[in-house]
Amino acid sequence: MKSVSIVPQFPNVQAQSEAAVKAKMSRKKIYWISQVSGWSIFILINIIIIASIEALPVVRILIWVMLGIFGILSTHLLRKIIKKRNWLQLPLKEIIPRVLLSSFILGIIAYGFVFTAGYFGAPLKEGEITITRAVSGILNLTSISLFWSLIYFSVHYFENYKKKEIETLIWEAAVKDYELKTLKSQLNPHFMFNAMNSIRALIEEDPEAAKSALTKLSNILRYSLQMERMEKVPLEDEIETVKSYLDLEKVRFEERLKYTLNINSGSAKIEIPPMMIQTLVENGIKHGISRITKGGEILIKSTVESASGGQKLKIEIWNSGHLSEDDLKNSNGFGVNNTRHRLNLLYGEKAQFSIRNEGEDKVLAKIEIPLGGTNK
Repeated sequence: MKSVSIVPQFPNVQAQSEAAVKAKMSRKKIYWISQVSGWSIFILINIIIIASIEALPVVRILIWVMLGIFGILSTHLLRKIIKKRNWLQLPLKEIIPRVLLSSFILGIIAYGFVFTAGYFGAPLKEGEITITRAVSGILNLTSISLFWSLIYFSVHYFENYKKKEIETLIWEAAVKDYELKTLKSQLNPHFMFNAMNSIRALIEEDPEAAKSALTKLSNILRYSLQMERMEKVPLEDEIETVKSYLDLEKVRFEERLKYTLNINSGSAKIEIPPMMIQTLVENGIKHGISRITKGGEILIKSTVESASGGQKLKIEIWNSGHLSEDDLKNSNGFGVNNTRHRLNLLYGEKAQFSIRNEGEDKVLAKIEIPLGGTNK
């Protein structure tokens, strides 16, 4: 039997490596194009200006061309020094003196190169060799080096700023995703504990009703498992789960619990955060109806309305009961806090949530979600 050697393949890692190499090559290409074109334009403009004022011999044109080549090489050397000594990581107060000194040194060297080439290549006229002319030439060439440094550092500054901005956005998205998963993981045990309590008493008293209740519970379980992989679900799926939950709760409350679902057909396919309505319904039963001897009613209503920024989905959950001042002030109730946090993470200030008393015996929880995406 031949032994087969299996070598693991990592296509994603290889693809990322190739992409990094291509990006590096592209940056190098852009750098050299910028270097050559920038210095060429500078030299060409100077030649044109001088030629328009006085006669320009071929020797002087060659000196300008040589200055351009020298400029490319010297600034490339300066770039290597900047990278090797990590000047880009230094604070501004340490970068400025380094750039000023290096630009001045390059200005002196460049002027010495131009002066030497001009002295031997194109004899200078009497009176052209002066200290004032030399200082002026050095300062002009220093300013060109300073201008190059300004462009170089500015490009890297904005590039790093953009990179940090992207990293910040990725980090914020990761934190939001983690918080959303944490909030959703809190829903399962809380929700399932209450749902299982609703059918426990039926097992011996009414086996057929217990079977029906178990079917509804299995549907709820399936939905709760699916929601771990989903950020949003269609409203109709959420309502179907809420209906199963309310049917289970009716086993416990019997005639003390009534409910009405008034779902606009145009809102059925709109996606919302999973378990959001269910937790508010659960909150309404726990903090409202369960405290009333005669029981009460749950009403769930959905509509699609036009707003200044576009359309929005409005969901209203009414329940019998009354919230105390402390309840309203502290936003008491698991469903209330969970809903507020999840809406804020997904939609920011675009979504609205409120809960308040309507009269003496009704509580209204209202959710408004913008249509057209999340805040991520």
